[in-house]
Amino acid sequence: MRGDREFRKVRAHGVAVRDPLFTLRVAEYRPRHGETWRPRAIIGIVISKKTLKRAVDRNRARRRVREALRTLPGGLPPCRAILLPNPAVLTAEFAQVQAALIRALARAPGRVKGRGGNSGGTRAVSAPVTPDPTPAGGRE
Repeated sequence: MRGDREFRKVRAHGVAVRDPLFTLRVAEYRPRHGETWRPRAIIGIVISKKTLKRAVDRNRARRRVREALRTLPGGLPPCRAILLPNPAVLTAEFAQVQAALIRALARAPGRVKGRGGNSGGTRAVSAPVTPDPTPAGGRE
């Protein structure tokens, strides 16, 4: 995700799913203004200095969670999400982190209620999306 505005939208409209390893706030996928409709998972990983003091630990937690998300069997559902890892992510086994992510995504409601705008009520979360092989910047 890019920019404070997108994070604020997910915080305002998303549904929080808590796990001992992390908190996941999920909102339905909507393209940015002018962007073509391409359903995919857009996830921002946020770790504060209050949670993990050392930059080495924050970066390691980010890398572990990012890799667990990337290698999830079945891919990710199209959504916008904020993932807030807890310090336990560093000591948990990789398989446990993946299992917790699968559980959290399963517990996330299949329908995320839209507030305001032209949302037209609720919209179902569709099938999982496989990761895009091209990097985020579009460069190879």
